Amino acid sequence: MASDSGDPTNCGATTILAASSYHVIRIDGYSRSLNTQGNRPSFNSDPFRAGGRTWHVIYKPMGSPCCPENTEHISLFLALDDDLADGEVVVARGTFSLLDRDRKVTGAERFVRRQDLERSEHLKGDCFAVRVHVCIFKGAPPVAVPPPDIHRHLGGLLSGEEGTDVEFRVRGETFAAHRFVLGARSPVFRAELLGPMKEGTATDAVQVEDMEPQVFHGLLTFVYTDAWPETEEEDECVMAQHLLAAADRYDLPRLKLMCQDKLRQRMDASSVASILALAEQHRCPRLKEACFKFLAFSSVAFLEAIASEEFEYLARSCPSVTRELISGLLARDLEKTTLGELCSRIPLFRGL
Repeated sequence: MASDSGDPTNCGATTILAASSYHVIRIDGYSRSLNTQGNRPSFNSDPFRAGGRTWHVIYKPMGSPCCPENTEHISLFLALDDDLADGEVVVARGTFSLLDRDRKVTGAERFVRRQDLERSEHLKGDCFAVRVHVCIFKGAPPVAVPPPDIHRHLGGLLSGEEGTDVEFRVRGETFAAHRFVLGARSPVFRAELLGPMKEGTATDAVQVEDMEPQVFHGLLTFVYTDAWPETEEEDECVMAQHLLAAADRYDLPRLKLMCQDKLRQRMDASSVASILALAEQHRCPRLKEACFKFLAFSSVAFLEAIASEEFEYLARSCPSVTRELISGLLARDLEKTTLGELCSRIPLFRGL
């Protein structure tokens, strides 16, 4: 396993927790570990004590060789250092969790994709920290319950189009779907397909205006699987902008938050103005705050952003946001300016 984020104390009646211990390891030189010779490099942590035993953690930055599909992930394994007597058995479970800069715990069912780690706040100064929770059991080991897979079944239902009972027309393309699935996930779809508005959708395709077909397909993918649609990395920022508007339109708060997170991570000087306009139009205060912080952090990024066509659109469509942005930056600069500097900049006050 790459990680186990379940609760190790949640065991069956025949399992007794004998010992539980936490240990933090620090991965220094993350980028160097990726450039080590060998297809799948492996590193061992320093040994540590837990539950009266000595352990170490095996860190594989490019996944485990026994799982070819894990090449994009980091794998971690808990290993016992002690020699065991004949017939002696140690039943243990290791749970791995990332630590952020404030040393708060965040977990993951699989450990982490390298791409996600590199974009996150957990990797700082080419280092990141992992908390290891070691549980040692008496008796039978806990039963490993696989993660939920309903998303795979519903995703297959969408791609196979079996039992579909409604069609959507999006700029000339047709999408078949299931009314009750859409209605269960979105109150807007529920009203449109199952409520008083459903007359007219029984025989005719539902026309979807102001949306591109690939965006509607991404929306359906999320509705059926609760997951982000597969997108080329270079297209992900644009897709997130369009899906944010779609999520707001169909009242899908989880997708809306996912879009905001994608946009916050991929924000740059060429996209920040359009992202800020979206944040204002679709009521995303945290994303708006992230845009303000990005523009305030670098004067170069700010000057590049205001020279873009997207900023002109922002100024026309959201003049109040533009005024708020400019006034906030001016207030920040005034706080940093001494009285003498201020007098020297204003002709009326020179010589005072």
